[in-house]
Amino acid sequence: MTARRGLLIVTAGQRDAAIPGEREERYVAGATTSRTGLVYGFAAFGIWGLLPLYWDLLSTTAPAEVLAHRMAWSLPTAAVVLAIAGRWSWVMPLLRDPRRLGLVLLSASLISVNWFLFIWAVANGKVIEASLGYFINPLLTIAIGVVLLRERLRTAQWAAVGIGAVAVLVMTFAYGQVPWLSLTLSVSFAIYGLVKKTTGLDGVEGFSADCALQFLPAAIFVIVLMGRGESTFVSEGIGHTLLLAGTGAATALPLILFGAAAVRIPLSTLGLLQYLAPSAMFLLGLFVFGEEMPTERWVGFGLVWLALTILTWDAVRRSRQARARARTTVMKMPPVVEPAPEAALDAEPATEPATATATERRTAATPAPEPSRPGQTDPPGD
Repeated sequence: MTARRGLLIVTAGQRDAAIPGEREERYVAGATTSRTGLVYGFAAFGIWGLLPLYWDLLSTTAPAEVLAHRMAWSLPTAAVVLAIAGRWSWVMPLLRDPRRLGLVLLSASLISVNWFLFIWAVANGKVIEASLGYFINPLLTIAIGVVLLRERLRTAQWAAVGIGAVAVLVMTFAYGQVPWLSLTLSVSFAIYGLVKKTTGLDGVEGFSADCALQFLPAAIFVIVLMGRGESTFVSEGIGHTLLLAGTGAATALPLILFGAAAVRIPLSTLGLLQYLAPSAMFLLGLFVFGEEMPTERWVGFGLVWLALTILTWDAVRRSRQARARARTTVMKMPPVVEPAPEAALDAEPATEPATATATERRTAATPAPEPSRPGQTDPPGD
């Protein structure tokens, strides 16, 4: 550290050394945050991947009624979350903006279609086909970026999208028709994500806004079913009633965990975790629900997994390059200039006292004794 013109020049290394343990504390805090974020991320995508088990418990209820309960019970759940967090300031600005309200209406419609198709897929033994939709979602999102946003792709991305397109053709042959369920799930979710980015709302706020628009038609639908005696809400026992009421929490919990993970871990890590959900769905469809997987489907899924491997490799490589550039930029930054402490600026150089005491003058005037020679002793003192 160097004092110059009232400023203290502190290099990065000196600053860390000046506060013992601070760098280690920051490192430990960052590592703890990352570990916590990974736990939240695994929990969020794990719950999403295991949701087919939940919907299967409601197999005696028509998918339309399950969807209506899911939308109706999601609003109270969202309201509780907002009340705990005290996050209501976004509501009035949204209500005053017709354009954003229209976007929220569109996003609510898209996610309703997505929810219904997934519940229907579980009820009709198509969990593996549904998982394919979420596997190809990243590829379709890239394709939408090219078509709608005129984004330019890197070579690896083009290769991944091309392999994904071939996989869809193979799956079309395997199923004997276009895999409309997978494609509709993927398209609806990809466009939903695109629309959500334009609303200016975060995950919990956007979810709450969607629920607010879904609530009234969903509640009316449930009431009509109950009036006709066609609802299973109270006719299948208390356990079934609680399961239907719990659809709101089952919808909100993974979203909240996802939001907590997103602020704690890098997007590249979050992108890798997103494959947990369709992987869990695929395994459930194969081993729990006993769905068939002929050779052609294995080939189609293999191509999709190859495309995702290329896409993931490219994303990880780009992320590492970005971090390396960031470290290089930090190392090239000039030293941090901080104001010198007032004590250092006000201190006067040490000087000899203007006058000396008698003892000090006598001591200074007394010559130093000569070094003794061999055989000579010092004279005795007085």
